[in-house]
Amino acid sequence: DAVVISGRKLARQIRQEARHEVQQWVAAGNRRPHLSVVLVGENPASHSYVLNKTKAAADVGISSETILRPASISEEELLELIAKLNSDTAVDGLLVQLPLPEHIDERRVCNAVSPHKDVDGFHVLNVGRMCLDQDSMLPATPRGVWEIIQRTGEGI
Repeated sequence: DAVVISGRKLARQIRQEARHEVQQWVAAGNRRPHLSVVLVGENPASHSYVLNKTKAAADVGISSETILRPASISEEELLELIAKLNSDTAVDGLLVQLPLPEHIDERRVCNAVSPHKDVDGFHVLNVGRMCLDQDSMLPATPRGVWEIIQRTGEGI
């Protein structure tokens, strides 16, 4: 039998839980978490997706910034920006929105993001840890599907 699962209801519940965790974290005297998003080029879908990510972050109490760069940025300039964000102690999470312009090696860029700040879970170390069932950052879509399965019991 088919079961209808309300994704919106689950999303509200998960955001409420995340908001509570962030509030507790900050109330305990910790700095508010901060997400930096690097967006290269003018892809409308990417801009929309990043806007949704930053709205979701704000909704749960995470500060964020979107760093816009033109599609003409060189790979080396992008890697320098990532290195700067990796070393910035005020940045807790970092993601580079894909796709990138064709002249930029996406794998090289994903691996340039510190595995500890890699909120997309695309760094080769996080991918490897995921495959070995070790603690890692999980990519959003499989993590979301797993969360739905765990919370609803469907598919188990």
